[in-house]
Amino acid sequence: MSERSVAQHSDMLLFLTDEQLRQGIEAMFFAYQGFTADPDRILSEMAYGRAHHRAVHFINRAPGTTVNNLLGILGVTKQSLNRVLRTLIEDGLVESKVGRADKRERHLFLTDAGAELERKLSNAQRARMRAAYRDVGAEAVTGFRAVLEAMMDKDMRRKSRALKESCT
Repeated sequence: MSERSVAQHSDMLLFLTDEQLRQGIEAMFFAYQGFTADPDRILSEMAYGRAHHRAVHFINRAPGTTVNNLLGILGVTKQSLNRVLRTLIEDGLVESKVGRADKRERHLFLTDAGAELERKLSNAQRARMRAAYRDVGAEAVTGFRAVLEAMMDKDMRRKSRALKESCT
């Protein structure tokens, strides 16, 4: 079966209209607003934004990660990440240590205050996700996760799986 006929066959199996897909897109927008609302309130009290949240999240997930690794995970420019890291370091939330094997590398760790901020942010999001997952049931959770992974670019899916494996 050609790639085109496989795609057409897959489209027929889903029976989704453009309107249903549009509704799904809108649901993603609104769900994202809800998912980020609680952390946004916490961050705004500190004059931080979502970039700070993402940095704190991934430093927590992989303590000692390098700046270059974090650049790859976040997909941002070095200048943008440096601006975020500078404020997190100055505010005592992140610690940067010179690499032992390679002195050019900087390894990032959350301080106790950084870990506390990360807990507040992730607790808010976990509570929202836990409630939603409880409402929809295990089968929907598995399907939702599969849809999210299928929407990722191949490279991002690889990064996501590598991070998951390194943190277990």
